[in-house]
Amino acid sequence: MALFDNPRVRIAGAVVLVIAIGAGVWLWMTAGRESTDDAQIDAHVTQVSARVGGTVVNVHVEDNREVAAGATLLELDPRDYQVALERARAALADAEAAAAAAESNVPITSLSATSNVSVAQGGVAQATSGIAAAQKLVEAAHARVTVAQAKQREQEATAAKTARDVERLRGLLAKDEISQQQFDTAQAAADSARAAADSAKAQVTEAEAGVLVAESQLAQARASAQQADATLRGAQTAPDQVKQITARAAAAQAQVKQAKAALQQAELNLQYTTVTAPAAGVVSRKGVEVGQVIQPGQPLFAVIPLENVWVTANFKETQLKNMRAGQRAEVEVDAYGGKTFTGHVDSISPATGARFSLLPPENATGNFVKVVQRVPVKIVLNPGQDPEHRLRAGMSVVPTVFTK
Repeated sequence: MALFDNPRVRIAGAVVLVIAIGAGVWLWMTAGRESTDDAQIDAHVTQVSARVGGTVVNVHVEDNREVAAGATLLELDPRDYQVALERARAALADAEAAAAAAESNVPITSLSATSNVSVAQGGVAQATSGIAAAQKLVEAAHARVTVAQAKQREQEATAAKTARDVERLRGLLAKDEISQQQFDTAQAAADSARAAADSAKAQVTEAEAGVLVAESQLAQARASAQQADATLRGAQTAPDQVKQITARAAAAQAQVKQAKAALQQAELNLQYTTVTAPAAGVVSRKGVEVGQVIQPGQPLFAVIPLENVWVTANFKETQLKNMRAGQRAEVEVDAYGGKTFTGHVDSISPATGARFSLLPPENATGNFVKVVQRVPVKIVLNPGQDPEHRLRAGMSVVPTVFTK
């Protein structure tokens, strides 16, 4: 008891007790919390570039100026694209006229083809009937020749008989065995028989000429039939002609669609001569001036929407044991004297920062040194805490996540 009566001992004991109580309180207060000073404010950075090339005629913004979504940032000289638009319109009008002409030819060709087939079929039928009629005429002519030849033979036999009778009676007349009248009658009969024979011969000749005429008509009918067959075969190719005309009409319609697409592209290119802000935000890294010739895809501005910022905190892998999405967090911002913003854990990266680096470490080389890795954690701030948009991308912060 004497030891505790010493004032120095009592003071030392009290100091130890205060230290122990303070350590306990600190441990109690920091239990279930994870903090890191390797954290920054992040935001979307939208690179703005032109869709078409040209000469800059107007620039409407400067660095660090707020712009609304759709606001005009710069304008390019539109004259070349206006000329291209007019050329595309003229090409579309020409294609539509050609398509209309091709479409009008389809029904005309189809109707003409059908009519030609009908006419050709009628010609073939007529030629076939003409051949049959000519064949009958030939047969009739040959029959007439046969009849005429038979009649000629009969008449010639009669003429020969009467001539012999005349010669026989001539001798009798000389002997006065018959009268002159009987002889004259026989002579007249012989002359009549000879005339009939000559007439029969002439009829044979006429009949043979009729055969030649009939055969000529038959040959003409056959030639007409061949011509009609050729015409029919030509008319029967009409469906192919219709298909060709239809294909040309389809090709003309395709040309119209192509011309419409070219016109739409020309209209878009003319619209692209005006570059607008893709989102509301602050313009930064302006890299274009009036009179400059730019190329498609060339970076011109960066637009950063400050109403949507978050914190990327690189926690040690040993700090992630109890960390989960949705846990409450506080963020101290160095730029504003440690002002605290509230938020929550949105997500945890699927890989460490080293894995996403340009040259990730290769631990299989054998020169391995264990290093505690850091994992990016996205912390989203609660709405309405930065109405003036004072938080800027890249600012250093100290986030604290309450894991319990």
